[in-house]
Amino acid sequence: MRTYRTGSTRRGLVAVLSTLMVVVGLGLLGYALFGGGSAASAAREVLAPAPKAPAQTTLELTVPEMKRVDEVPVYDGRGNDEAALRNGTLHVKGTGYPWQRVANVYIAGHRLGYPGTKSHLVFWDLDKLENGDEVILTDANGTEYTYEVFKKSVVNPRDVHIMRPVAGKNIVSLQTCTLPDYEQRLIVQAELKSVS
Repeated sequence: MRTYRTGSTRRGLVAVLSTLMVVVGLGLLGYALFGGGSAASAAREVLAPAPKAPAQTTLELTVPEMKRVDEVPVYDGRGNDEAALRNGTLHVKGTGYPWQRVANVYIAGHRLGYPGTKSHLVFWDLDKLENGDEVILTDANGTEYTYEVFKKSVVNPRDVHIMRPVAGKNIVSLQTCTLPDYEQRLIVQAELKSVS
């Protein structure tokens, strides 16, 4: 006759699961401290499924606090793609997309632009955005990605580091020229808060 020790087996399983939970918790905390994100964003990144990438990479941009930015087309292209900039705004090729877990969706737009086009004054009042303001991207499937502004800065045109992803975050960066001389670039960055 065999004797089974179910009590000690159960205790062993509980010990293993407890240890695993501690290790995962410490990993999330370490990621938050050393990877640049918060523990909550780290948990979301690990546990939440990434949104499904659409078949087309076209986007629309809406910024409720900017009256000229309502469903403005965002075209893919190189940083100097004047045709894309003339017709709306430009998603700089090689930067991220909103459906990626970690991304810097880098979008450039004209300050003045061309009268009679979607580019006319599109980012004229970009400098008025404040922390907490919303930036909304809509993909070809109709999925909305809502971001919240957290940073505003001015950089030189050669400072391409601003296009790199931020560890553990999905952000959008909006870029336009500074006034009155257009010599530098105004950058407003917002972090993804919800997908619907």
